[in-house]
Order: sequence, then structure tokens, then C-alpha cells
Amino acid sequence: MHRRSVLAVIAGLALVLGLQGSAGAPLIPGLVSVFPWRMDDPRFGGFSAIEVMPDGQGFVALSDRGAYTTGRFTRSPSGAIVGVTASPVALLRAEGEAPLRTARSDSEGLAIAPDGTVFVSFEGVARVLRYDRIDGPAINLPRHPDFARMPINGALEALAVDAAGTLYTLPERTGRSDRADRSLPGILRTLEGNPDGPDFPIYRFRDGAWDQPFALPRDETFLPVAADFGPDGQLYILERQFRGLAGFVSRLRRFAIADDRLTLTDTPLLTNHGEHDNLEGLSVWRDADGALRATMISDDNFRFYQRTEIVEYSLPDAP
Repeated sequence: MHRRSVLAVIAGLALVLGLQGSAGAPLIPGLVSVFPWRMDDPRFGGFSAIEVMPDGQGFVALSDRGAYTTGRFTRSPSGAIVGVTASPVALLRAEGEAPLRTARSDSEGLAIAPDGTVFVSFEGVARVLRYDRIDGPAINLPRHPDFARMPINGALEALAVDAAGTLYTLPERTGRSDRADRSLPGILRTLEGNPDGPDFPIYRFRDGAWDQPFALPRDETFLPVAADFGPDGQLYILERQFRGLAGFVSRLRRFAIADDRLTLTDTPLLTNHGEHDNLEGLSVWRDADGALRATMISDDNFRFYQRTEIVEYSLPDAP
């Protein structure tokens, strides 16, 4: 996601020092691979979402500048990612042939329905677009009235679609206190996440209309950055916590949805501080051995001191 320059400097210092500080930390159980991804393409970077195909090889990655790429992983015999082949980064289209305008191109969430329909959620102008093909024209979904009141740099960050084709999305930030204080303590509070803000409303789109059946309870300063439904039908939410000079902590929580209730099942992943870069994209799938796999991608914010990495963990099944 885009950051003001002062936030970028703070994050940069944090990443440099945080990654150094985490060098001796024990590895998290289930880590399969960490693949630093580079590509000679001027649009490469800023990846905010990823979807892995059921075969574990093909993928779609979305940047926060209205662009995407499709590709395939090369894996070792153990299943670790050892290479990536990807198409040139292309721009998402608006309703016609032209690409999205820059002011409306802050794409953050990606969800692919079982029938192949692609959905993309946005910050800036908070909305969700539908694509019958990702390289085709966009179709605007109706907007919930709340979308117009969301913070520009904290709107519809996470997007997921279940097996029935129902969409779920939620903002990264809530409450005016997350965006109003421009003092240095206020800026740090914004970057870290406001622990006193309201819960994160989750919006549901089905039968052509949005409702808001439940919310993700705010927990410390973790902010939701991605969501996906796993093959087990559970909703997985990737959250990020910024710990100042210690760097980022990433957490993956698993929820069950029944009727209009959201119930925490467990927390299958919590990383060390500085373990990874700014993980923002998530895809949950099963590998050839039947084990759950979480593939995540980091947003380098197009900054030289950050990096694009694809991180994979093997997850235990839900209890």
C-alpha cells in the first residue's frame, strides 16, 4: 500500500534493524520456503495479493497500482519454491478498453471464485470490481454506503470468496483516530494500528447486495491485510503488526462462519518480529500430500530497502 514518505523512512529503518535483530530467532514450525522474487519489469513490485491455483503451480499476483501478473512456480522435490516464471506485469482495465485511472487504481484484495470469476477490492475509492477474465473489462459491483466513509489509505484491503461465490471484504483501518493525528506519535500510532479503535466490520456480498453481518474484533495493534477461504471452508485472515525498530510480525488466524456468526477457531501461524518483510497477500490451498499450505507475498512499497518475497508455511488442520 502507498505510504507517506515519513512512514516509508520509519518502516525502512525498522526493516533494516528488525531483520538484523531477528537473525538468531528460531524458525517458525511449518516453514516451507522463502523465495526472494525479482523481475526486470518497470511495473514489478507493490504486491498486495496473491491467488495460487489448486495445483500449487499456477498463480496470479496483484500489485497496489492496478496491475497484475500470472505465472508458475518451480518447486523442489520437497515442495519448496525454487523459481518463478511470470508474464509481464499488465494493467487492470476499467469498464472499457482503457486501464484504470491512476487515482482509482489502488488495488489491494484479490479473490477468484470457483467458476473463475475474478474480484478485486480497492483503497482510495473503496469498491469491488468484477472481471469475467482478469484481462477483460471491469464490472462495478454496487457499493455499500460505508465504503464512501472509509479512510483513503485504509479501506478494502482484504477480499475472499467462499465456495458458494459469496464475497467477504473488510477494511484495514477503522475510526477517525487512525487518520487524523499528524504528529510524530500520531503517525507512529497510525502505522502500528490504533488499539483503541472500533472493530473491523466485515461486509458480505450475495444476491446482488451487501450487508454487514459481523466484525473482526480488534486485537492489540494487529491490522487485517488479506483474507482467503481455505479448502476446508474456514476463513483465514492475515494480520500485520508493526513493532517499530523490531520490524513486522505476521499472524494468521482461522475462523468458522455459521449463519451470521464469526467464530475464532485457532491461530495456526505467528511469526517472529522481523522474520519476513511486509506480508500482505494470502492464498490457502492443499498440496499433493493433502497438507494445508499458506502462500503469502510481501509488498515492497517500491522501496529499495524492502523486498518482494513469497513465503510458504505448511499449516495444521483446524482442530
